[in-house]
Amino acid sequence: MPLEIVQIPVLSDNYIYLLHDPAENRTAVVDPAVHEPVLAELQRRGWRLDHIFNTHHHPDHVGGNRALMEATGCDVIGPRNEAARIPGLRRAVGDGDSVALGGAVAQVFDVPGHTAGHIAYWFAQDAALFCGDTLFSLGCGRLFEGTAAQMWASLSKLAALPGETRIYCAHEYTESNARFALSLEPGNAALQQRWQDIQVLRGAGKPTVPSRLDQERACNPFLRPMSAEIRASLSAAGIAAGADDTAVFAAARKAKDSFKG
Repeated sequence: MPLEIVQIPVLSDNYIYLLHDPAENRTAVVDPAVHEPVLAELQRRGWRLDHIFNTHHHPDHVGGNRALMEATGCDVIGPRNEAARIPGLRRAVGDGDSVALGGAVAQVFDVPGHTAGHIAYWFAQDAALFCGDTLFSLGCGRLFEGTAAQMWASLSKLAALPGETRIYCAHEYTESNARFALSLEPGNAALQQRWQDIQVLRGAGKPTVPSRLDQERACNPFLRPMSAEIRASLSAAGIAAGADDTAVFAAARKAKDSFKG
């Protein structure tokens, strides 16, 4: 029986996710920025919280940990390489580990770049990836603690997953990400169509998340350093036609940091 996934918008642009295994009546929450909306949704659905899955230590991903633990008795699972920075952590995990939610099992990936110890959770049978602030719809996280080489390696790892994988990222950044993507690759027909779809969704007050990995591979500039058009757009930043993918990615990430569109 597939997982039930509930998206809870909080703060200005964060998403919290409730995951529920109906067969075994087990529930987890991914990256609870705050606790009140989570408790309200649990009560509304009659679910008991068993686990918190954290992807990284930033406050808008772990801010609800302790209150949820106190209210529900749940445990906290999070990145081994940020163990000291995850409130209430009881089980530290990293690359090659797996975590279970009832009968559903997620593979854990180390995906450093945004933070030094960031992880992601991939539920293969449900085609669902919870990747925090590593991969966004049409974007990727800022390099606060890691290097461009680390982030490119992390994104390459995620990009190798099956195309039908749904990308449950932690923020609604797609509209601004799309403007940047179009500035680098305006001739990308798939991206032009995606932009139109985004405008319809946001105009109706609907989320653009999750996206699909095959969409991201076709449209997300941070997964497309091999694109000749992107390379040409970054030529003023010193990117030559024969530059390696890491250098192109690094230039694109730097350009996004100062993009005003």
